[in-house]
Amino acid sequence: MHSISKLLFKYSAWLKKVLIPLGPWGVLLIAIMDSVGLGIPIDPVVATFVFLKPHLFWLYILVASAGSAAGCMVLYGIGYKGGEALLEKRMPKAKFEKIKKSFEEHEFLALMFPAMLPPPTPYKLIVLSAAAFEMDWHRFLLAIFLGRIARFTILSVLVIVFGPQVVSFIGTMVKQHLAATLASLGIAILIGVMIGKLRARRQNGAEPSVT
Repeated sequence: MHSISKLLFKYSAWLKKVLIPLGPWGVLLIAIMDSVGLGIPIDPVVATFVFLKPHLFWLYILVASAGSAAGCMVLYGIGYKGGEALLEKRMPKAKFEKIKKSFEEHEFLALMFPAMLPPPTPYKLIVLSAAAFEMDWHRFLLAIFLGRIARFTILSVLVIVFGPQVVSFIGTMVKQHLAATLASLGIAILIGVMIGKLRARRQNGAEPSVT
């Protein structure tokens, strides 16, 4: 185990040395590799660039979000091909049914809101679920992109205010309070659905008057 950890550390150091000097392009590539599960975590990279060049925070947010969405297309292909059988092998039946119901009722939000959460949220499993339940890939990309935009925007603001050390603090808080984080996520999804339904009712109720 120690040798594997040492190898991963060297691999991450090599990635930083090669890709970070590329600037925004390096952020894009690291974001893609992070989504696939082959690279270093993207949050510290975004935090570092934002801290060094805060006036370009918007650029790093955009490229990191685009890279994350693009990288998830690899998982989309795996999940779409594997179907529900792939998920049933990877999780208990009760959890599978819960996730399936969530996607059936609020497909877009069920993918977008988890995209806003930092590690160690089990997001790759949610991405696989979206693909296995045959979510349209256009909506799939948009949900991830918007979720990541929100996530990296919040991260950038915190880094500008408190410094890059905020990344480890956020990760620790999420890990220690994962249940509360997921509960908050569920509440946010519910509120979003209620607002959407309320708007739909208002639009359907607003009929043009006949003179």
